[in-house]
Amino acid sequence: MADYVKGRKYENYKTEIRKGILLHRSIDFYTDTHPLVSQSGQYFREVYRKYSGVVTDVVYDHFLARNWALYHKESLPIFVSRCHEALVKNYLVLPRQVKMFLPFLIKSRRLETYAEIEGLRTALNIMVRHTSLPDKTDLGINVLLENYEAIESEFHSFMEDIITYIVNEKEIELKYRIEKS
Repeated sequence: MADYVKGRKYENYKTEIRKGILLHRSIDFYTDTHPLVSQSGQYFREVYRKYSGVVTDVVYDHFLARNWALYHKESLPIFVSRCHEALVKNYLVLPRQVKMFLPFLIKSRRLETYAEIEGLRTALNIMVRHTSLPDKTDLGINVLLENYEAIESEFHSFMEDIITYIVNEKEIELKYRIEKS
C-alpha cells in the first residue's frame, strides 16, 4: 500500500496506517542505499542496467520467502493470510491501484510463490507486462542461478543489518522475531 501513497498523502490516514507507511518508506530507503543490496545488484547490472535494483529487490523477496523460518516464528502461509485479512479489513482506505490488484494478490498468494524459482519468474514476467521492466526474465533467472550462493549470503548479511536497524534505530520490537542464539 505504501508504494502508492505519494508525498504527504500519508497524513490522510489514521495513525497506525501512517506509521506503517512511514516505516515502509524508511525501510525502502535503508534497503536502496545499503552496500550489500548494491553489491547484489551488480550481478544483474549487465542484463537490467538501471532496473537492476528493482530485480535485486524481487530476488531478495525470493530469499526471504525461501528462508522465512529463519526470520519469523509464524509460518509464511499464516503470515500471508493475516496480511490479506488486514488489507481486506481496510479495503475502503486502500489506494485505487491496490484495490485493483488485491483480488489477484489474495488468490495467487504471491509472496508464498516467491520461494520457488518459478514463482520468481512469474513475478518478473508480471512486472514486464505492467511496468517498464525489460523483458529479460530468463537472462535474469540465469544470472541468479549462476550466483545463487553469493547473492543468498549477501541477503542474509543484509537481513542481520536491517533487523538491527529496525530494532535499534526505529525502536520497534519485533514480536515474531526468531532470536539467534
